[in-house]
Amino acid sequence: MNIIEPGMKVTALYKTGKYIGEAEQVKNGKVLVSILAVLKHPKQGDLHNPNQADVPFFHQRKALAFQEKTWAPEHTVKPYEEQVPDYHESLKTSLEEMQKELEQRADDWSARSLSELSELKKEYRL
Repeated sequence: MNIIEPGMKVTALYKTGKYIGEAEQVKNGKVLVSILAVLKHPKQGDLHNPNQADVPFFHQRKALAFQEKTWAPEHTVKPYEEQVPDYHESLKTSLEEMQKELEQRADDWSARSLSELSELKKEYRL
């Protein structure tokens, strides 16, 4: 079992994204994490209907921002001991990796996701 303490660098899952951050508090089975980098960009669409394009509202999901704080379930938080990458570079890399994965699929959900990621890339100014 990993012991997470304030001040530690950690990886954390939040919804469908994965981040590197700094643990700030541990309370009631959750860890308050300040985001430092993005390892995996969140998936687009409806979390309750994954990989489906024909849903009432197809959500555009942004990555958490640099130094944004979020409560992550403690069981999803792990110590991180490597060098923390630059936030903007990690955001760009994670978005491009997701785009490459989606380009290999040929379905409506992937097409809609690619469209949303294209808009996010502009918004992120990458």
